[in-house]
Amino acid sequence: MQKEIKTTILINARPSQVWAVLTDFKKYPDWNPFVKMLKGEVKVGSTIEVNLQGMRFKPEVLTYLENEEFRWKGKLWIKGIFDGEHIFSLKENQDGTTTFEHREKFNGILVRALSKKLDTETKSGFKAMNIALKERVEA
Repeated sequence: MQKEIKTTILINARPSQVWAVLTDFKKYPDWNPFVKMLKGEVKVGSTIEVNLQGMRFKPEVLTYLENEEFRWKGKLWIKGIFDGEHIFSLKENQDGTTTFEHREKFNGILVRALSKKLDTETKSGFKAMNIALKERVEA
């Protein structure tokens, strides 16, 4: 089964300003309520260490395009059980604002069983991070 969770928020700043906060991983504990920790060399093909609300895993970086997109793919235990492709996208609007899109594509045999939790807890976590990012960038 496949499932996608998608959230967006409008940030009153240019993508470069949003990107600067989004990719300052050492400061995540100061403001990020969802991604509590992100460590490692962030480049395409590398493995990073991520702590999402108490769950630690080591995803592979798929995309790292400055001021545009950061994407990783992780798995729970072994591939096919519960896999997630996490995506942060930034789109510059004509008025100088940024649309920040935060989404994840899930698939694997546990997706159906976890579907309700994804719709509630995971989506709430995405929204909380989006709001915190907006507040930090706009401060």
